[in-house]
Amino acid sequence: MSSDVRHNIGDRISEPIARLLVKTKVTPNILTVIGYGFNVVVAVLIGYNILMAAGLVLLFSGLFDMLDGALARVTGKTSKAGAILDSVLDRFSEATVLIGLVVYYLYVSASNLGVILVFVTLTGSVLVSYVRSRGESLGLECKVGFFTRPERVILIAAGLIFSSALIYILWALAVGTVATSLWRLIYLLRKANQSAGQDAAK
Repeated sequence: MSSDVRHNIGDRISEPIARLLVKTKVTPNILTVIGYGFNVVVAVLIGYNILMAAGLVLLFSGLFDMLDGALARVTGKTSKAGAILDSVLDRFSEATVLIGLVVYYLYVSASNLGVILVFVTLTGSVLVSYVRSRGESLGLECKVGFFTRPERVILIAAGLIFSSALIYILWALAVGTVATSLWRLIYLLRKANQSAGQDAAK
């Protein structure tokens, strides 16, 4: 699913709810923090082997990922500080859930393979986001690839709800996130070289 299509679907879901929240004292930053809080709950549930509930809460927490931005747009309260908070807590949220999975595989499932896959997924997830951010900081747009945060959240939630498939989903995430980060790196290197060539030709 392309990022544009994904954003359009997200906007259709979140903006009507955001308009209702305008009448309250809730701010976009509060929604961002609440969303992170739900991810902490997810990690605790995973650690206690309550996987289906963890998956459902994780899906619910995804609503806050959409609502904070929608509320900011509807109220005109978009800010650099809010964007920074949202981006950083997104990373913390994902890391928190994956740490919960490490605890699960260490103490509940006793699977070394599971632990390794979680760490590879965490590394790949960080790189997927970092490579794009680094490119955009240099003026190079980068929207290629799959396994972006929304897809990762949905896949992890599905793995938690259907726990027999969790290890296979982690395989897909581990391979997919690393592959996407490399894809984005190659894409940005080509764009950077093209840009340098165009500048030299002027």
